[in-house]
Amino acid sequence: EERHMGHASQVLCMAISSDGKYLATGDRNKLIMIWDAATCKRLHIFTGHRDAVSGLSFRKGTHQLYSASHDRCVKVWDVAENAYVETLFGHQDVITGLDSLSRECCVTAGGRDGTVRLWKIPEESQLVFSGHQGSIDCIQLINEEHMVSGADDGSVALWGLTKKKPLALARQAHGEQGTQGLQQPCWISAVAALRNSDLLATGSHSGSVKLWKCGEGFRKLEHLLDIPLVGFVNSLKFSAAGDFLVAGIGQEHRLGRWWRIKEAKNSICIIPLKQKTTASSPESPGSS
Repeated sequence: EERHMGHASQVLCMAISSDGKYLATGDRNKLIMIWDAATCKRLHIFTGHRDAVSGLSFRKGTHQLYSASHDRCVKVWDVAENAYVETLFGHQDVITGLDSLSRECCVTAGGRDGTVRLWKIPEESQLVFSGHQGSIDCIQLINEEHMVSGADDGSVALWGLTKKKPLALARQAHGEQGTQGLQQPCWISAVAALRNSDLLATGSHSGSVKLWKCGEGFRKLEHLLDIPLVGFVNSLKFSAAGDFLVAGIGQEHRLGRWWRIKEAKNSICIIPLKQKTTASSPESPGSS
């Protein structure tokens, strides 16, 4: 690591500060590296996690960084000061995903402990949400009040931050796989939300990315359309303006080597989203 300017093991997560100044990257070797986003010069290394760093998010409008790890804890850092702030404990299994917006809190997916958690940083308290049957593998905030998560039981859950149970749950959201009698739901490997809108995207290895609408005041998940894509959809992100969706596609699932889809290409796919002229709200892109 001393001789290496970059990471010496797989990079599992990245985050960029909202002012575009800092890039944070986390690796399987427990390290978080801070880079100057403009010059790609490494500025600092944060150490302290005891296992792979699996999630990173800058609090919007600040240089406060949240990190999650397979060591089951969340850490808070002040990137501008190169300082460690605190550690939050609670999850009973590896943390598989983390997200935050402008409030001083973050949300995490706790893998096989079956919980989603909201961490209130100033109070050092947490809210525990449960509703999935399997390992919760991905999570994303939609706005300051709602979030979406996906699990390996094939379900996609829509949550309100004031209720412990899902507001809406789509079971077998990407269908089933396997032969007759041995079917199991396709695992949900990625979720994305167009911030402050009602549009969601989910990914699996079912051959398509699905777009969803949060209906009835976030109490219903309505399937909009399928975008064909071969491979494991290991990450999804909407552009800030909602004019395109980016998908990270792999031959294998990002968390392990259970299956391989040989015909898939390890690639980044950019999917343009065209707005319907009849859309009632300018924030909700209608069709692909």
